[in-house]
Amino acid sequence: MLKKYLGIFSAILLFSACSFDGIEGSWTEPVPGMPSLYQGFSLQPGGKAVSINMATLQYRSWERKDNLLILSGDSIGNHQTIPFTETYMIKKITNRNLILEKGTETFTFRRHNQ
Repeated sequence: MLKKYLGIFSAILLFSACSFDGIEGSWTEPVPGMPSLYQGFSLQPGGKAVSINMATLQYRSWERKDNLLILSGDSIGNHQTIPFTETYMIKKITNRNLILEKGTETFTFRRHNQ
């Protein structure tokens, strides 16, 4: 009887580990052309977003709708600030990786512990 319950408990733990979908947290990718540096965003509770190492692209908010991640903020440059909204398709999310797609581009982020 104990073996049966241990088997069921193990299966539940395995399934929950495979179906991770927590998107809140800090996500980074290498800066193109500078693999020793990273950039990305922090998705905070309540829909607040913050840029990581991106002075000219300032994220302000985020929301998730099904398999879409919607990021909004301000693009800063040439003495002007332009509001923007970007929509990405969430291709895969685990406790360590986030793979996003926008058009023909794929972006692979890793969870970053700050």
